[in-house]
Parts: sequence; C-alpha cells; structure tokens
Amino acid sequence: MWIFLAVVSALCLGAYDIFKKISVDGNNVPVVLFFNTLFSALLMSPVLIIGITGSEVILGGGVTGHVHILIKSFIVLSSWLLGYFGLKHLPLTIAGPINAARPVIVLVGALLIFGEQLNWLQWIGILIGFWSLFFISRLGSREGFSFKHSKWLWFSIGATFMGAVSALYDKWLLKLYDPLEVQAWYSFYQLIIMGVTLWLVIRFTPGNKTRFHWSWAIPLISVFLTIADLAYFYSLSLDGSMIAVVSMIRRGSVIVSFFYGVFALHEKNIKPKLIDLSLLLVGLLFLVLGSR
Repeated sequence: MWIFLAVVSALCLGAYDIFKKISVDGNNVPVVLFFNTLFSALLMSPVLIIGITGSEVILGGGVTGHVHILIKSFIVLSSWLLGYFGLKHLPLTIAGPINAARPVIVLVGALLIFGEQLNWLQWIGILIGFWSLFFISRLGSREGFSFKHSKWLWFSIGATFMGAVSALYDKWLLKLYDPLEVQAWYSFYQLIIMGVTLWLVIRFTPGNKTRFHWSWAIPLISVFLTIADLAYFYSLSLDGSMIAVVSMIRRGSVIVSFFYGVFALHEKNIKPKLIDLSLLLVGLLFLVLGSR
C-alpha cells in the first residue's frame, strides 16, 4: 500500500512541477509562492477547524510538537524559494533531473544520520546519481547555465538539498505525529512565514519588482501538491515503509515534467538530456533494488 501511495504522489508531483513552471514564467516568484501557501492552507483548513473545535489545538507533543512542525515549515519553504527561482530561469528539462537526484542525497543522509548500511547496489546508484548531476550541469553550460556563471543552477541544487533534508526530517517526524495534522499545521505555518517574507521583500526591495499576473495554474499548484504530500505522508507513516524507496518513487515525477518540457515547451538539446534522464533512472533503479 505504501508503494501505491508513493506512485500516486509521484504522478501528482509531475503535474505540480508543470503548473509551477507555468505559474512562475515571467511572474513575480514571491507572490506566486505566497498564493501557493495560501491555497494549500485553505485546502487543509478543515483539519485545523475540526481540531480547534474539538479542543485539540495542540499536537500530541504539545508546544514541542508545534516547534517541530515550525522547523519543517522553514525547511520546506527554503527549498521552495530556491526551487521556484531556479525553475523560473532554468529549462524544465534541466531543473527536473536536478530535483530528481534528491533520493541520492537522501540515501547519503540516511547513511550519515540514521546509520543505515548501504550495499553495493546502493553505492552504484549513488555514484550514477552524482554522475548524472555532473552530466546535466555540463549540458546546462551549452545553454548558458554553468556552475561558474549561473546562480540559478545553484539555486536548483540548493532546493534539491533542502528537499532531501525535509525528507529525512519527515521520516522522524511522522513517527511522532499524525500525517494529516503535520500537513495541516505546516501549511498554516508556511502561510504565516511566507506572508512575512513577502512583506519584507515589498518593504525593503521596492526597486526590484517583477509585475505579478494571475494564472489559474497557481491554485492548481496547491491542489496537486496537497494530494502529493498527503499520499507521501501516509506512505511514510505505514509500517515497513522505507524513506529511500518512497523518495525514489516520488522522483519518477521527473518523467512527467520532462516530456512536458519536450513536447509543450520545445526545449533544446533533448537527446543528451534524455540520455542523462535515463542514466538517472538507472541509478534510481539500483537504489530501489538495493533497498528491497
């Protein structure tokens, strides 16, 4: 069941990436992200209302529980800010594979933090994954996106790293709290944090504004992300679930966004990028086989 939920999450994440790309294209990223957090919070508000009316405002861990959720909110929002800016300026066929390498970092983190033992299949998967990141960076330099000259490439890698930190934190967090409560409260805290962030941006950078334009793709970001996260949280909460495998399956979403970039956006250098994507998927396959 937890594998099925991970697949559902992956498909929804693919749609989420597409609508995210549509929303940030030529748009004001902080405002788009604020609306994303607003709609996500509204979608999860019934959970908070039921909890409040039932006198369950505080999580099972009390104030400590809310601190834990607040930490998650900061981690996720930092990943989103970096990822949204990176996605706005990078082709989807570059940003997608970079983000899809997240399981490699998750597995390294599981090794260092949780003391998990890696077998030879997993080590092969990690090496292929890092080679894939190097390969996609070389491809990006052909289009003017190199490590030396493009901060957006580093933004995308930073978003991937923070996303991996969030995945590792989730595995611990969801052993303590109900997945639905975690989703609802962290959506609420993200809205507050992003609201303050947007106010600071408007207040202190008045000369650095990109005009915001509304798109119906913006609420769809929240819809598909909420479904993806709910499926993901419940997958991790089930007995026997493995964070490395769940994270890898979710990265299969790159296939959906990649082919959207090919057929809808007509992005360049598709053949070598497809080779890199295939290389990455092979690396993920080794990780899955090694994690069984």
